[in-house]
Order: sequence, then structure tokens, then C-alpha cells
Amino acid sequence: MRRVEDPRFLAGQGRYVEDVQPPDTLHLAFVRSTYPAARLARVDTTAANAAAGVVAVLTAEDVTDLGDVPTIPLPFAKIPPHPVLARGRVAAVGEPIAAILAETPAQARDAADLVEVDYEPRPSVAAAEDALAEDAPRVHPELESNVCYRLVRDGGEPDAAFEDAEVTVSLRVDNPRVAPVPLEPRGVVAVPEGDQLTVWISSQNPHGTRADLSRVLGLDEATMRVIAPDVGGGFGAKSGATPEYILAAALARQHGRPVKWVATRSEDMLVTTQGRDMLIEVELAARRDGTITGLRLRNIANLGARLYSASAIPATFILSMGCGCYQIPNVHIETLSVFTNTPATGPYRGAGRPESVLAIERGIDRLARALGMDPIELRRKNFVPPDAFPYHAATGAEYDSGDYAHALDVALELAGYPELVRQREAARARGELMGIGISTFVEPSGSVGGETGLVRVEPGGQVTVVTGSHSHGQGHETSFAQLVADALHVPMQQVRVLHGDTKDIDRGTGTFASRSLVLGGSAVVTAAGRVLDKARRIAAHQLEATPADIEVTDSGFTVAGVPARSVTWPAVAAAAHDAGRLPPGETPGLEEHELFDPGREQWPFGTHLAVVRVDRDTGAVTLERIVAVDDCGTVVNPLIVAGQVQGGIAQAIGQALVEQVSFDQAGQVLSGSLGDYALPRAGDLPPIELGHTETPSPFNPLGAKGVGEAGTNGCPPAIANAVLDALAPLGVTELDIPYTPARIWAAIHQAR
Repeated sequence: MRRVEDPRFLAGQGRYVEDVQPPDTLHLAFVRSTYPAARLARVDTTAANAAAGVVAVLTAEDVTDLGDVPTIPLPFAKIPPHPVLARGRVAAVGEPIAAILAETPAQARDAADLVEVDYEPRPSVAAAEDALAEDAPRVHPELESNVCYRLVRDGGEPDAAFEDAEVTVSLRVDNPRVAPVPLEPRGVVAVPEGDQLTVWISSQNPHGTRADLSRVLGLDEATMRVIAPDVGGGFGAKSGATPEYILAAALARQHGRPVKWVATRSEDMLVTTQGRDMLIEVELAARRDGTITGLRLRNIANLGARLYSASAIPATFILSMGCGCYQIPNVHIETLSVFTNTPATGPYRGAGRPESVLAIERGIDRLARALGMDPIELRRKNFVPPDAFPYHAATGAEYDSGDYAHALDVALELAGYPELVRQREAARARGELMGIGISTFVEPSGSVGGETGLVRVEPGGQVTVVTGSHSHGQGHETSFAQLVADALHVPMQQVRVLHGDTKDIDRGTGTFASRSLVLGGSAVVTAAGRVLDKARRIAAHQLEATPADIEVTDSGFTVAGVPARSVTWPAVAAAAHDAGRLPPGETPGLEEHELFDPGREQWPFGTHLAVVRVDRDTGAVTLERIVAVDDCGTVVNPLIVAGQVQGGIAQAIGQALVEQVSFDQAGQVLSGSLGDYALPRAGDLPPIELGHTETPSPFNPLGAKGVGEAGTNGCPPAIANAVLDALAPLGVTELDIPYTPARIWAAIHQAR
């Protein structure tokens, strides 16, 4: 089933925040810090205030009535102040110091250039590991250290496992920082309407953003409507309220006019939360036969200088994901999140999952080399077996269902693995550098918190579906319509799906963490089931039969065994809205609302395989093939699943080969534009061969699991292991991504 959304996008008929153009709109621009750490000795706005078209210029002294930028209040995290405009000091490049409100975007930007800021630079630190040193500059003087939190997860007896081990290996795995770079930069339009405020925003969770804004502004949520129209990519970076959104809303109310801000590309690169930036130390203990007996992981995560909505969450995932697909009885996992003088990090497609998978999968390949064992056979030997599910890992995580060996077998067969090995050995005999890499992974999806769904049959028989989830590329308007059409036995064209507007449904959690179909889909299909039950009762009343005798067909409702006695959906819908035609005890209407929350996660899994060649002379890596076999439980729409996996793989290729946000030692940004920050292009993507297995989850009515982040989780370790396999004949055993030609060339020459 092709996506019903696509024709309007392909015809240029999508509507984004930039397309929202209310009359009499004012425009925002910001003066941002050019220093990673400094005291603000003077901020002179005199010239800016006098500039053409300027309505207001604000600094921290002008917004003392606004609260801090909100973040999820994790009980174990230290949360430093985060004012919407810098108050007396800055802690990272890009922090907003002044806001300019003007009649046009150009006038606002021109006035911003007239603001004079005198900085008194202070010592700063950019790397999380450096920030842990006792003499490191303090990012937030009010805190006793740069550590936001430290969490530990123990299972079994890890110290004894390492003492008794016959073989141990250790390595450090660096996950470089990356920028989300969505096609649509962040933006907001705040429109005052009497005592109401409508805020258009490029967001993944409009209900959560409404809650954040109402809290900071001191408003009742009932007076605020948040609309997330078409969103050109989110990837985790478009959640919650930010200084720009808060100020746009506050100034719209203050001036009684719409206020708009849309980030420039360079602003978006700099101040939209970035991802990854975790350094993980891995230790594995094993017997000589390949049985893994122990695991130690230590993760150091760079939060940047400030906490946004979910900034502190990604580094927690390694606590449950550390063991990967493997039965490891003894584990010790420690994760530290650390403040530095860099722009903030936060969730980015995968959000702590890709980092965890890269760590354990690099470790498995290292252990296989130490044992002299085939890395595929080492994986097989230690997989959680299919009959062990639901499986409780030593980390405390509960894996719902799985057959990891089957996914591996399908991937190897799809790739023609024996022939690949033959080709690699032949290439090596010719002096060429060819490598094959495997990654087997499992990840949590459908994070707790639940999701809402509403299904309503209108008087004419049309069906309206409203979800608290939100689509920014996931295809909700197609897959949710498929689910409800199947549940109600109506044509899919008869179903309309609404999302992204807080007036349509009372609450919603939004889209992130591969949760849309698992939670949002389960909510609407559960609500649809109750709608069908009520419709069956109404049909029975009309047909003078019992509900148990009513059968649902594609044309409506019939009496079992008497197909001539039937009633159509429109007739049932009309009766449902007429109190005089209802069975006793029924209320008018045909609408059901569901909050679906299973209280546990679903664990999709898969195997990815990469084939690479490395040029000895230039260090260039050529990706020849990617084979990806994923298991997301029950598949509702194979085309959408394939698109999600392919998109994730494209981002994974960028992370593995070219992408890295770079800073100097102090925290000055060195990759602040697309002239300095590399992204994968169409020509960089090799043939991608997809396969699927289906192992339904027992924890939701669809049997579904998430798939939106599978590519970013499974693919980077496959590429990393393939490159290291290619370089193995040269004695290169450790090298961190991204595998740029310069980095590979240097490793080759160092090995020589």
C-alpha cells in the first residue's frame, strides 16, 4: 500500500511552519554567544533599538518573569539553571544573549548585528572525559562538579567472572557527535487570539510542547493550542520547548501580534540539540570455548552545557541494552553524563541505542579475534535462544520475544555469505583490502508513557481517526488508516487520520523512540474494536437479532445464516446519532477513546551485514553492499517499513563514514555549516538489500515492534567491523568512526 501522504508532498503542497503567514507578523532574531565560556561584561542594545523596523530588543533583564527552559525532571540528574536569554554569563557557543523583534526578518537580523557584547572569556572544556578531571573548568559554578548524573547497573557477579575468565578483552569505542540536519530547520509562529494563543511549531510532540510552554509562561493549557503541521524531519531533535519558542509565545501575547522565528541553516546546525558524543569502555570475559561470562561497560556522555527536554535520557539506555543479543550472566554497567562548554546534545535517531550496539558489537568482534573464533559462530553460541523469551537479562531488561539466530541465517543467505568470504580471500591474495562486517542487535521500542487514540464514525459513515502520536515521515495517515479500515471492515478511503493538533485530542505523547505503531497503532485499533462492538449492538437492534448473531462484512452487518437481512455502515452510523433509534442503555454517538500503555517495552532485533573495500593509497572506503534483515514483529505496511530502514541506514552511513561535529579544545565550533560538516549523498549509498523476519510481540494487540531506528542501530557496527576486517591484514585492530579517508590513510601509514 503506497503512502497516501506522498502525492501532496511530491506536488509541493505540504504545509510547514515557514508557510504559516498570518497578517501583521513580527519576526525574531537572536544575538548568540561567540565564546564557549565567558562573563557578559556589557550588552549594549542602544543602536539596535534605534534601527529601522525594530519593535523591541530584549536581554535577560527584560524576561525575568519567564521560567527556565523546561527539561524532564529526572530524579537522579542535577539540573542547572537554563534561562531563555543568557544571564550574566554564557556556557557554550550559540547561547542566545539578546532577542530582536522587528517588522521583517531582514530588519531583525540587521538589528542583531548592531548589538554590542563585551565578553570576558573564561576557561572552558569541550570533551566529556576532560571535564571529569578534578582541575577541569566548572561549566556551572553552582554545581560541585561537571557530572550531571552517574548510574550503575549490576547483575550477577561481574568481578568473579573476570577473575575466573580464561580470556578477556578490552577496548574503547568513541561515538562522535553528529548534527541532525533535518530538511526543515526548527521554527515557530505564535498567534494571539484574544485570551487564547495558537502556536504553530515544527515539533514531534505538540502536546508535550504545549505543556512546557504553558508551564514557563504561567498559562492554563486550555488557553493554548499547539499545531505541528507537516514536519520536515525530526530525528529526536524537535521535542519540547526551546528559548526561541518560549520567547515567540511570550512576545506574541505581550504585543498582541503574531511572532515568527525560523532558524537559518547555520543556526539550526549550531543550536538544535546534537546527538551521540559518548565514549564507552568495553570489557568482556569468556571461556576458551567462546562462552561469554562477564561484561563491564563504562559510558561517558557529553551533554553539552544545557539540558533541554530529553537531553539527559539517551545515556541511560546503555544500562538496559549493554548485553545486546547475548546471554551474559554477570554485568557491571556504569553511565556518566557530563556537562561541557559545548552546544547541548539530546536524542538523535536511536538516542543511546546505536552507541550501545556499537560498543557490544565491536567488543564481540574483538573477542572473536582473541579467541581465534569465527565472529558469526561466537554470536550464535551466545545468543539468547528462542525458547527463553520473555527473557530477563542480567541488566534487568525484559526482552519480549526473539529469534536472533534466524535473522542472522536469513541475512547470511541473502548476502550469499560463503561466496563473499571467497571473494574477500581472493581479493586479499591480490593485495586488496576488502572486509565483511556483521552486526546483530536488539533494541527497546515503544517506550513507556502510552499513547492516545480516538476513533469516531460520523453520521454519514465516514471514519475519523485522531492520534496523539505525530507523523513527520512515518506514514501515520496510511498505516493508521489501514489498521482502522481492517478493524471496522470499511474501505481505507473512507478513513481520515488526524494528528499534530492539540485541539483534536485531549492528550498525546508524540513520536520518538520507535513507538508510533506499537503504542499509537495499538490505541486506535483498540478504540476501533470498541466502536465495532457498539455498532454491532446497534445493527442487532435494527435487525431484531442478538449481537452474537451479527456478522461484519465489507458491505455492513448481516444476520448469521441470513445474509439477506443486512444493514449498511451508513445506516448504522445514522442510527448511532439518533437517540430514538438506539438500543436501550446506549448513548448517542459512535466514538471511542483509548489510552494504550502496556507498561513495558517491545524489543525489535536484526542482523546487518556490510561489505567494504579500502583504497590503500587514499584511505577512501567504498561501501559495496548493505544487507539488512530486521524483525519488527507484525508488519502492517512493508513499504513503510522498508522506507524507515533505508532512511536509518542512510543516516548510519553518514555517521560511520563522514559525519562529525568538531570543536577545538576550548569548545569553539569548527563544523558550523554544511561547508564544514559532511553529509552522505545519494552516490555514497550502496545497493541496500532488505529482508525481514516476523516474531510478534506478546505485549500489544498488533504484535508490533518499532522499526524507525533499526538502520541507525544495526548498520554502523556492521560498517565498523567491515572496515576493521579489511584493515586486519595490515595489523590495524582499533579505529573509531567516522572512517574518513584521512583517518584511514593515517591508520594505514601508522601500521606500516
